Amino acid sequence: MKVAIIGCGYVGMATARHWQQVGWTVTATTTSVPRLSELEAIADHAVLAQGNDETSLAEALTDQQVVLLSVGARSPNSYEETYLHTAKTLTKVLAQTPSVQQLIYTGSYAVYGDQQGNWVDETSPVKPANRNGEILAETEQVLLNAANSQLKVCVLRLGGIYGPGRELQRIFGRAAGTTRPGTGAEPSNWIHLDDIVGAIAFAQEHQLQGVYNLVQEVTLTSRELIEQVCQRYNLAPVNWDESQPSARSYNAKVSNQKLKTAGYQFIHPELQV
Repeated sequence: MKVAIIGCGYVGMATARHWQQVGWTVTATTTSVPRLSELEAIADHAVLAQGNDETSLAEALTDQQVVLLSVGARSPNSYEETYLHTAKTLTKVLAQTPSVQQLIYTGSYAVYGDQQGNWVDETSPVKPANRNGEILAETEQVLLNAANSQLKVCVLRLGGIYGPGRELQRIFGRAAGTTRPGTGAEPSNWIHLDDIVGAIAFAQEHQLQGVYNLVQEVTLTSRELIEQVCQRYNLAPVNWDESQPSARSYNAKVSNQKLKTAGYQFIHPELQV
């Protein structure tokens, strides 16, 4: 099997390692020249490809059977270029690349926006809370609209990502001893790197198409999660200013039932604090 990973960062590199281990031929792309040597260590081919450059993307996709799109914006101001422009360019290239049978995209549950803490699933309407959320929702639609009888498109809406190198201790350590606005009552929706790689592999193996939420079981509020992390790692506690509105732009309990019903078994069904 030949696979191309467009945007080979934290998730893409882990997936590349997995696919190489099972004997697949992996092409990994980056927008940064210095990262080419890094990718050569975990992929069969490393290609410099900009998201808005049809020529370089076409080169990366030549003779590929599966494409993983796993890009990440470097700043809030680069969302449109990183996500939407890449998706539009990619779909143009895919229309001229009949070898590709499946596109898997790692999106975000942030498209649900503020649902007042209620449960949402893949049938729930998206409700982006800001322009960047709208861009993520538009990106999904551009990719889903590219599906046809020869191309399956699967969108995985990821929770907050953690794992080796992105431990919760490091993520929340910056908040230790600070005061945060709100009550911290928003549900925590996270996903471990192991399950991201596992779900991507599952989606490819079972030829999933459409939208699937990829989050662990929702058992803790943000406040409870941060308190547990601070207690376990002897960090200064976080204070909450309930007189101030929460700074978070999304508030929803995200269901992972559809993916479980499809047969995926989570490696880490609950948060590993």
